[in-house]
Amino acid sequence: VQLQASGGGLVQAGGSLRLSCAASGRTFSSYAMGWFRQAPGKEREFVVAISLRRGSTYYADSVKGRFTISRDNAKNTVYLQMNSLKPEDTAVYYCAAKEYTGAIVVGTTTPPWYDYWGQGTQVTVSS
Repeated sequence: VQLQASGGGLVQAGGSLRLSCAASGRTFSSYAMGWFRQAPGKEREFVVAISLRRGSTYYADSVKGRFTISRDNAKNTVYLQMNSLKPEDTAVYYCAAKEYTGAIVVGTTTPPWYDYWGQGTQVTVSS
């Protein structure tokens, strides 16, 4: 599976952005996908995960209520709608995938669990 993340940019605090992650392959719905972010000098941080088969999701507390993940299995694409952005949301955002059709649980929130990674897209939120 190859992942291509896009949609990052510069936005003022309170604004919105929508990230996309397009995946190659014909078994898109057999995967779980996640979004992570990494700010300079910090570890990669979990944002949200989704089961592409079930549609179930798991959000980090820091983004719950502001970010929404969705999927379009026909387009092999996952979206991350980010609203009410804050300066602390500034980071490089990565999408990741693993072939998995089980429930989205806390174990799916760690980077080593994922097998495939996109190249990252920069999100900068100015104050």
